[in-house]
Amino acid sequence: MVSHEGNDSMSRLDARQSPQAREDQGLPAAVPLRVVNANALFQGDREICVLFDGVRYRLRITRRNRLILQK
Repeated sequence: MVSHEGNDSMSRLDARQSPQAREDQGLPAAVPLRVVNANALFQGDREICVLFDGVRYRLRITRRNRLILQK
């Protein structure tokens, strides 16, 4: 196993390890990402406003059915 001491990417690398490997190293088990259905977010609209840290962002579905996030 490669040592990643002093490396900020350590937590990202550790998150990809199996829960058993993380436990063996004394690390907490990885928390699964929460999945949000885009249909539930957009509720039939093509564009929504997302407020993050006091800043508004536009999240829209393009004609090619892709997501675009704009400040």
